[in-house]
Amino acid sequence: MHLLTAAVVSTALVAAVVGLSLPVQLPADDPLGGLPRFGIAVAVFALSQLARLQFRAAAGVVSITWVEAALIVCLYLVPPGWLPAAALVGVAVAWAALSVLDDGRATLDVVRIAGTQTAAVALAVSVTTALGQPLSAAPTPALVLAVGAGAVAHLLASVWLGGVMLALRHGMPLGRPLLAALRGKLLMFVGNVVAGVSVVALIEIDPRWLLLLPAPLWLLQQTYRQRLRDGRDRRTWRSFAGATAALNQLDEPGVATAAVAGGLALFEAEKVDVEVVRGDGRWHRYQGDPSGQVTDREIAPPVNGEPDPEELVRDLSVGETQVGRLRVRFPGTAPLGGREHDVFAAFADALAAALHDAATHRELRLVTARSSYEAVHDPVTGLANRAAMLSRGDQALRQLAHDHPVALLLLDVDQFKEVNDTLGHAAGDQLLRLTANRLEALTRSGDLLARLGGDEFALLLTADPVVADRAAPMAYALRQARDIAERLAAPAEVAGVRMSVEVSVGVVVAAAGTADLTELLRRADIAMYQAKNGGANVAAYDSARDAASTDQLALLAELREALQADDQLVLVLQPAVDLATGAPTGVEALIRWRHPRRGLLGPAEFIRPVENSDQLSTFTRYVLDKALAVAAGWAREGLDVPISVNLSARSLLDRRLPGEIADALRRHQVPADRLVLEITETVVMSELEVIDQVLTALRSMGVQLAVDDFGTGFSSLAFLTRIEVDELKVDRSFVLQMADSREAAAIVRYTVGMANELGLRVVAEGVETAAQRSALVELGCTAAQGYHFFKPMPADKIGAVLGSLARQTPTNVLPLRADDAS
Repeated sequence: MHLLTAAVVSTALVAAVVGLSLPVQLPADDPLGGLPRFGIAVAVFALSQLARLQFRAAAGVVSITWVEAALIVCLYLVPPGWLPAAALVGVAVAWAALSVLDDGRATLDVVRIAGTQTAAVALAVSVTTALGQPLSAAPTPALVLAVGAGAVAHLLASVWLGGVMLALRHGMPLGRPLLAALRGKLLMFVGNVVAGVSVVALIEIDPRWLLLLPAPLWLLQQTYRQRLRDGRDRRTWRSFAGATAALNQLDEPGVATAAVAGGLALFEAEKVDVEVVRGDGRWHRYQGDPSGQVTDREIAPPVNGEPDPEELVRDLSVGETQVGRLRVRFPGTAPLGGREHDVFAAFADALAAALHDAATHRELRLVTARSSYEAVHDPVTGLANRAAMLSRGDQALRQLAHDHPVALLLLDVDQFKEVNDTLGHAAGDQLLRLTANRLEALTRSGDLLARLGGDEFALLLTADPVVADRAAPMAYALRQARDIAERLAAPAEVAGVRMSVEVSVGVVVAAAGTADLTELLRRADIAMYQAKNGGANVAAYDSARDAASTDQLALLAELREALQADDQLVLVLQPAVDLATGAPTGVEALIRWRHPRRGLLGPAEFIRPVENSDQLSTFTRYVLDKALAVAAGWAREGLDVPISVNLSARSLLDRRLPGEIADALRRHQVPADRLVLEITETVVMSELEVIDQVLTALRSMGVQLAVDDFGTGFSSLAFLTRIEVDELKVDRSFVLQMADSREAAAIVRYTVGMANELGLRVVAEGVETAAQRSALVELGCTAAQGYHFFKPMPADKIGAVLGSLARQTPTNVLPLRADDAS
């Protein structure tokens, strides 16, 4: 920058010396003479600088003067070669006076301004004299064009040099100060040219007319000032709105970074510091400059003191709470006014509120996260608590195949009460943490470990081996339990006392779809007390010793009453839909028990006891009668949709079943092909001839057969070669796993392909998401049922749903396999 200043000043001096040395021929009858004319030019240039307007732009102050008007007047009054020297003297004198009286500028700044204006005047004189000779010449259009071109040259040269000086001084791109100066000076430049030409014209007409100029020029000056102020205020508050809107962040770094960027743009500052005090008392500073980079670091608490003259500093507080401090540094050449103080105060208040909101939001997030964590974690050990165990455990069971074996281990720390009583509760907590840490080290991926409360821990094992030997999962779980008990018993020091952690472990193994986690915990608790009472540290659940199993006897007695009441056992129905058209392809009938004392019972809670009792036949007839009554109602409404009923394998041992079904069909006037009986693959495991006879009789009647949970048995292909069926229902476990398991997807694809070859209908069960539906479509499946489409609904509502589906989509009841199909 100093080199540029030296170059500009040297150019100005050379132009002044060269201009004065040029020969000048003044008229012989010149009433003024050379020296007075030069003095007039110096005075005019000085006055043009004194009547200045200033505005802040691009980290500096831009001064708007009447220099272009002075240039035009002096071109008329003074030989052109003298103007650089006159401008140098006049501008230097004016700015020296302004520096003493107002600005307090350094001498170097005065020299720089004088040099810049002189160099620009020299360029303007060169451009003007190249186009015309304005000295003592009347203002003709050609001459006005010449002096106008000179004025434009002066404007561009002075703005460019000033912009380069500011850009170098503050390390910013040249475009910002250049555009800011041009935008601010353009209107006054036009007025300057008009005013200069008007003065020349009045001198030509009669110099006395100049006495009328002060008032119009003063009004013009006020107009310029007001226009600059209005434009500046519009830009300021527009920038203020943008800067404060950017503070709408939810985190401290976002607010502080936005405040630094907004402060730099709003105040056109050299530097902005946002210092934030956090909840723990530590201070953090975010600092930025016009380069655009924002740095942040921890700092010592700031010390109160007088800010520098070029700085504005304000504490940021909300009520009595201090949240930080804002510091803005302005260029030394730009004195601060009341406007800057007002805008700074308003911006600081907005920043304080934003930082306070960010801190509040952060605390709220921490409290919410802490509450969420504490809701599902044990405060002593950090393990999952009972609520989390029940929720996550049931979720894990639902994600497994229905017959996938799982094991639950319930561990109780022996002599825990004695440790609490003798060594204190702190020692008891230490013992619990020790046990939890050892258990965590022994768990595998996929296992679920929790502290249920007191001295009880639970471990759910979901990766038990699935083998043909049904005893293998229990053997495996018992080995795991004994190994855990042995490793927990390793001596350890608790509260300075060396002891061994002995535990009693109850083990229960069950298929994932047969019990929820509450029931598994109940059984494991029984097994754990069997271990304690039996003297062994590990015991398996024994249903014979489960007092609750006697409840099944009461349940069967209550079922007899329910079968006679006609309002306790109710059907809920779930449609299956065509994946292409949405039309209903069938409806599955499911039974629910509205027990007057136990509440609503699902089939898992009473079907198995019924299947093992002498009430199975009565129960089966009851469900079939209910289902056919619903189907008859559909027929009267013109809905020809098949209804499916699940049939127990044990029911197929009853030779009377085909006759009872035929009688029910006649009684309800339902065509046989509207009834679909769902059987499981386990039927094929039996070698009894009676099953084949019953199935053959049902087929000859026209009743359709469907295979439920297809693919989960041991001999699916053998089953299809032995039993002639009409429909395959893909087990929900494959639907749930097909997105993540290539094997499950392959089974679905294979089932669909095989069904197409055999002329069978395929229905995918348990569809819960749109992604599963899309995957089934890609695999070629044509029909599905599940919560994604409809939940099971009461019989009095299903008719309206089916009617709506039938009206909205074409009927798409797929024809079942004909008797002569291969």
